Amino acid sequence: MKFFLAPLSWLYAFAVWVRNVLYDDRVLPSHKVDVPTIAIGNLAVGGTGKTPMTEYLIRLLSPNYKVAVLSRGYGRKSSGFRLANEHDTAKTIGDEPMLIHTHFPDIPVAVCADRVQGIKHLQHIIPDLQCVILDDAYQHRKLRAGFYILLTSYDNLYVNDHMLPCGTLRDLPAESARANAVVVTKCPKTMQPIDRRIVSNSLRLASYQHLYYSSIGYDKLNISATPLLVAGIANPAPLLEHLQQQFPNTELLAFTDHRNFTRKDIQTILRKAENYAYVVTTEKDYMRMQQTPLIEALGDKLRVLPIQTDLGIDQPAFDRQILLYVSESNRTTLNNTTSF
Repeated sequence: MKFFLAPLSWLYAFAVWVRNVLYDDRVLPSHKVDVPTIAIGNLAVGGTGKTPMTEYLIRLLSPNYKVAVLSRGYGRKSSGFRLANEHDTAKTIGDEPMLIHTHFPDIPVAVCADRVQGIKHLQHIIPDLQCVILDDAYQHRKLRAGFYILLTSYDNLYVNDHMLPCGTLRDLPAESARANAVVVTKCPKTMQPIDRRIVSNSLRLASYQHLYYSSIGYDKLNISATPLLVAGIANPAPLLEHLQQQFPNTELLAFTDHRNFTRKDIQTILRKAENYAYVVTTEKDYMRMQQTPLIEALGDKLRVLPIQTDLGIDQPAFDRQILLYVSESNRTTLNNTTSF
């Protein structure tokens, strides 16, 4: 099958290459804003942990800086710029921004397809804004962010992947050169130094780039019997593996990423759930379930499993790099402002 898809991958790769060249050569305009910006993204489609990384940065920066989050709001039914409020749902701002807003109600969370305009709106609303965290903005070349964090999954490094539709890459591996920091996500907890060296040798980063390794941190799940896992995320395999360590017969009922559950989906979930004492789902899926009868119908059976980014021994170095960027950028912005 890949043999027949290869020409499509070549055409897609060529189109992506042309687009990047046009931005690199300034044929297409790329704008830099006067507020520190951290863009989180990947080269592949979904499943590398962008939202947990966004939340990690919020926890790191918000105690000392005025921080806002800007996302495209994939899958939302609204358009234009929208600042999350208490009346919003996954349908109005998207499941990932809704999840972030739920976890951090005091942090401004906005959605806008045009990130440059979105930042301008945020600066107008929040005059003392000191940092904007951009969720899934690596390919948004219209904006030149101040700091780029590139995520790649341990089990599918971008150097081992292929362009769509043969693989999962939506951007060329060479575009990794724009990253200030590369984080290999979903690493095994038992990762050895030799494993880190193998990955480092495979990625062959430039001297100005910093490489970090992270794993998924799961909250404790209070269940006593085999659950049904319901997941509409890009890569549910790590979550399924985590549950199967305790309950080997855990079954996965998978849906496409960001899927808005239909009436047929709901019937399928409820029918499957009849055979299980528990139904486990992700927080992102739970955001979309809130607009359906599922939560009430599943009742006490439903369990939501939160996850977090765990940088382990790399956390101090990663934190220092991020804090140094935000601190120096704000100092530069302040100096430029007071000089006029």
